[in-house]
Formats: sequence, structure tokens, C-alpha cells
Amino acid sequence: MKQAAREFFLQRRGNCAQAVAHAWKSKNPESPHTVEHFANCGGGRAPEGLCGALHAGCVMAGDAHAASIRRKFAERTGGHHTCRAIRAAKVLPCAGCVALAAELLERHAKPE
Repeated sequence: MKQAAREFFLQRRGNCAQAVAHAWKSKNPESPHTVEHFANCGGGRAPEGLCGALHAGCVMAGDAHAASIRRKFAERTGGHHTCRAIRAAKVLPCAGCVALAAELLERHAKPE
């Protein structure tokens, strides 16, 4: 799933949030979340300025798993959750955030 999300993003088929949604939906077609749902969540436009990939992963994982995904994500991004902070710190490129969010989603969440 990590590689599928990264490739979707690098091929410019969608933004970072959509890439995570695409990978999750590919493995879990019954998921109610769609790629289109996250169309406005890339480039720092996710709620609260969150990294779009992280936002999508948390939404698709649900409340029960979102906190653990956020915590693990921050461990790899120097404590950052927002797109702006991650970019400013230059700790992980966008494609890396996409791969990380997809990996954490797959590891921590179960299909609905």
C-alpha cells in the first residue's frame, strides 16, 4: 500500500491526501471514503493545516486509530503534523509523507 500511494502521488494523479485514499481504497474497496473526498486537502489545505497525507490516513482509520497514527507520524517528522512545519523543517519530502501515512494506516487500521 505504501508503494501504491507513493506512485500515485509521484505520477501526479492526485494530491498527497488523495494518494493515501487511493491506496487504501484499492485494498479496501468497501471503504466509504473516496479519492474525490480529499481533493481539497493537498498543499497544506487539510483541516488545521495538517499534512494532507496524515489527514487522509486519520480520517480513513477512524477515531479509534487516528491518535496512534498521528503519534507515529510525528515521531518520523520531528514532532510535526502540519504541512507547513514539515516543509519548513525539511525532515521529509511530500512523497515520503505519503508513503509514511499509507504505511501507518495499513499497520494501525483495519478495514471497516
